[in-house]
Amino acid sequence: MPRKSRIDTPGALHHIIARGIERRRIFADDTDRDDFLKRLGTIISETETACYAWALIPNHFHLLLRTDKASISTVMRRLLTGYAIGYNHRHRRSGHLFQNRFKSILCQEDPYLKELVRYIHLNPLRAKIVPDLRSLNRYPYCGHSALLGKKPRQWQATESLLAFFGDDLRTAKRNYSDFVIKGIDQGRRPDLTGGGLIRSVGGWSALKSLRRAGFSQKADERI
Repeated sequence: MPRKSRIDTPGALHHIIARGIERRRIFADDTDRDDFLKRLGTIISETETACYAWALIPNHFHLLLRTDKASISTVMRRLLTGYAIGYNHRHRRSGHLFQNRFKSILCQEDPYLKELVRYIHLNPLRAKIVPDLRSLNRYPYCGHSALLGKKPRQWQATESLLAFFGDDLRTAKRNYSDFVIKGIDQGRRPDLTGGGLIRSVGGWSALKSLRRAGFSQKADERI
């Protein structure tokens, strides 16, 4: 059967997950991670895509993106293809680097945006890449450190995201930090990374709105 097109429209919020083929590593060292982030920053800047959250794990990564000029497929095709070519060249390998298509979860902003930011940014702690929250606060390969101002990333939409946590920057950072701390004991959140089509788009009202706009989907596009 042919692949179904992804639900996408300018302004859509997407939780992206891409894994290495057979769950193998896609980041062998900091050179790989730096190359990935350089490519990501260039692409989202050129396409005016907003990046609210991100985390690099040895065998996969998470992104929370809002599309603008370019579709999510265009953004990710540029990112994954360019990075895979560079990775294969550096490590003298050939063949596919990523497992199937990337997973794109279309999200409703109000109930899920803050929860997703927290979930994504706690991934390095859950994966034991960093030992504690203090280390996560300065970990350079996760958007959490950028939101706190410890490791700034010019291409990350820090100000627009922090606006959800307070009217002034200091208060917003404090509230965001407290919000992240409260999520540490929640563990893994399958409700934020899997489920059916209705949950993908944020409920029946969001699904009906997409259908009124001319979008249709028979199955969960994340599978």
